[in-house]
Amino acid sequence: MTTMRDVAARARVSAKTVSRVFNGEVHVLPETRARVEAAMRELDYVPNSVATTFRNGRAPVIGVVVPDLLDPFFAAVAESVNRVAMENRMSTVVTSVGDQAEHERDVVERLLGNSLSGLVITPVATDNSYLTRWRHRLPIVFVDRGPSGVSADSFIEDDEGGTRTAVEHLIEHGHDRIAFLGDEAAIPTSRNRLIGYRGVLTEHGLPEPEGYVVLGVVDQDGAASALAGLDALDEPPTAIVSSNARITMSLVPSLRDQRFAVVGFGDFPMADMVTPAITVIDQDPALLGEHAARRVFDRLAHPRRRFRRRTVLPVGLIERDSCRRPG
Repeated sequence: MTTMRDVAARARVSAKTVSRVFNGEVHVLPETRARVEAAMRELDYVPNSVATTFRNGRAPVIGVVVPDLLDPFFAAVAESVNRVAMENRMSTVVTSVGDQAEHERDVVERLLGNSLSGLVITPVATDNSYLTRWRHRLPIVFVDRGPSGVSADSFIEDDEGGTRTAVEHLIEHGHDRIAFLGDEAAIPTSRNRLIGYRGVLTEHGLPEPEGYVVLGVVDQDGAASALAGLDALDEPPTAIVSSNARITMSLVPSLRDQRFAVVGFGDFPMADMVTPAITVIDQDPALLGEHAARRVFDRLAHPRRRFRRRTVLPVGLIERDSCRRPG
């Protein structure tokens, strides 16, 4: 098996120079880099990742923890992290924790026990303080949902502002009875989107009748039940804000037979192809994942540098047909 020393001898440089070339460091003369790269090709050099782990105390792997890998949003986050990791000659290991907050710590700490180089996590637990003892060992970056109980980098989107835009847009279309469908209020994204919804209603002097906020919607049956419950109210709403793409997708089979306008938080595949095409607050999960992964590598390269801990990315409205449906 070819070693780094074999490459160094062929290229007439030190083993340290070979390591610098392989890791893409810039402080190597172009002619030296070319000579080392030629020696690597000639000798079919493949680095020993186990040896790298022993030297650094870390495996060349970034961990990714999300609630649900089948959710297009979180799949896009994970894929984006993986792309950035590959650019930096690392791999990713991805796991999901579902909606069971009590399982998060066990899953995450078992993953961290593999001496990872970094962690990107979308938490489901409301207390992430268990990560405090890990944060000095490796970069930990929260994505989509901020940390609770631990100081760590986070990249989130403007949940409150995006929902305010959705409600304002429905008001502009003449709706004054607007309902809200969400998953769990304990989840920061849902909580902040509900705050945005209620804030706009208050500012416009619009009511929030009992039954207009429906939480715990997680699948198609729950969405159908929520719509039936809203339609059965004495004064049913004419419009709905859906707080995430999973809920909006669950609503699609029922929308043809309902009298509700809809704006969903988060785009999803074929949202523009269904009937009616869904108006959405557009998120960019790939950009979230990219920012999170690059922060991991920034912290690895510059452990003493100060970075902004919390970054909020903007969201925007994509208008389609569903917001125009008559109530």
